[in-house]
Amino acid sequence: MPCQWNPTFRRWVRTSRVPNRMRLAVSTPNETHPARSVQMSRIRGRDTKPEMRVRRALHAAGLRYRLHEKGLPGKPDLVFRSRRIVLFVHGCFWHQHPDPNCKLSRMPKSKLEFWRPKLEGNRLRDEKNRSALEAEGWTVVEVWECETKPDHLQRLIARLQTSNPLRAAENKSRSRVGAKAGK
Repeated sequence: MPCQWNPTFRRWVRTSRVPNRMRLAVSTPNETHPARSVQMSRIRGRDTKPEMRVRRALHAAGLRYRLHEKGLPGKPDLVFRSRRIVLFVHGCFWHQHPDPNCKLSRMPKSKLEFWRPKLEGNRLRDEKNRSALEAEGWTVVEVWECETKPDHLQRLIARLQTSNPLRAAENKSRSRVGAKAGK
């Protein structure tokens, strides 16, 4: 099998032909630590594809929000201050989606001694942040990566638009009173 220099991993990797005549890099069985580090560094914590799907849908529906509030526990992905709602967009793998039908939340088959505590630690941190936010009076909404399809997002939009209608009505009446006072 021929070898080819891969600049991403800064080493030679074996390559093989795939049917569409593109070259596919196949990593060697004994992957070095720097190469794994490069792969893992590309995993983002914010502005992920599922988060961007949710943000685009909510913005198109006319809902406005703040991003990654540092003053709140867990730095929620989206914050609706007027409604006292925070929204987390969780990756099914990284946060171990508890739905048994979710195919994205499977536990890795190798290096379980590393992955199990790491992923369980993520779940425990999520629970701690959730309880801290609820203690402060926030409503916490979790959106899972597998729930970012358009039909799920429409239900989420409807839920957010109808939640806390009294608080939203109070804010509207305050803005009207302020507008009248200014005239």
